[in-house]
Amino acid sequence: MPDPSGFDYVTQKDGTVVITHHGATATRLRGGRAAEFLDEVEFGDDQEIMARWTGNYKRGNERMGRNTAKYRASRRR
Repeated sequence: MPDPSGFDYVTQKDGTVVITHHGATATRLRGGRAAEFLDEVEFGDDQEIMARWTGNYKRGNERMGRNTAKYRASRRR
C-alpha cells in the first residue's frame, strides 16, 4: 500500500484548519477538533494523519466486492 501524499493544511485566523488534497478542499476542522488535529499533526507523520482525518485512507481494494461470486449471483436475480 503506498504512503498517502498530496495533503496540505492551512490554519486560518479564526482557528479553522482547512485540509486540502491535491489543491482541493478535503475538510474543514473548527474548535476542539481543529486543536486536536494540530496537536496530533505536530508529533506524527502529517500525511498519514491528514489522510485519516479526511477519511482518505483506503487504497486499492474498495471495488473488490463487485468481482466476487456472491455479488455476481445476487445481480442475476
